[in-house]
Amino acid sequence: MPPPPTPPLFVIAPSRRALSLRLRELWEYRELLYFLVWRDVKVRYKQTAFGVAWALLQPLFTMAVFTLFFDRLAKVGSDGLPYPLFSLAGLLPWTFFSQGLSQSTNSLVGSSNLIKKVYFPRIIIPAASILAGLPDLALAALVFFGLLAWYGVWPGAPALLFAPLAVLLACAVALGVGMWLSALNVEYRDVRFVIPFVVQTWMFLSPVIYPASGVTTALEARGLPAWLYGLNPMTGAVEGFRYALLGSTACPPPVFAASAAVTVLLLVTGAIYFRRMERTFADVV
Repeated sequence: MPPPPTPPLFVIAPSRRALSLRLRELWEYRELLYFLVWRDVKVRYKQTAFGVAWALLQPLFTMAVFTLFFDRLAKVGSDGLPYPLFSLAGLLPWTFFSQGLSQSTNSLVGSSNLIKKVYFPRIIIPAASILAGLPDLALAALVFFGLLAWYGVWPGAPALLFAPLAVLLACAVALGVGMWLSALNVEYRDVRFVIPFVVQTWMFLSPVIYPASGVTTALEARGLPAWLYGLNPMTGAVEGFRYALLGSTACPPPVFAASAAVTVLLLVTGAIYFRRMERTFADVV
């Protein structure tokens, strides 16, 4: 009787190339990405009193607070739109981004047991944490469309088609920054304590509460180009999402282009740094 065939031997070793991103691995492990996303979605609302209602309550309560203080008291303006709609249209992508950034930063440390047991592209873990927020964004968008009907404001079809691009930009920003911070959090565990401060400060630097037109006008009045405001990558994501859902004044193309360019830079540098640090995750995490 002939002996059974010898199974193939695979040797997994760190890449010797500094800029090797091994993007093909992400496609090969796409099923793992799907299951990790589904796991994060189920864990997020397991044993909660309100369940998925939290995805609706958080932006709605924040919208109410912003309307009271920034519209009724501070009169910050909303480009001629009802301020509840204006603020909620900015809060939807911002809430998705901020939650994805916080979850992805702690994702590697929270998955330490999985990382130590089996090999897979570690970048899947922060990516899954970010993509798990998409169902929340979709549910909150349904409530937003209900408010649109209440106020009688409807975006045009061409503007609505811009929404996937704005969501994709928000995902890319969260992933780019998340790769940096999640890798740093493995080495320095106090990174997670900085995230709330970073998110809060970043929100006030982004056109969530106020219209971007006020900032771009102020820059141009001082002889500076408006695209400088686009160096904040969330400017393009928030303004693009607001334009898609409200049909408001479109984000100036130079501003959106600057946000997209910075997002690409964050993705590339974040992926390179993440891959460099990935070889030590199992030892340090």
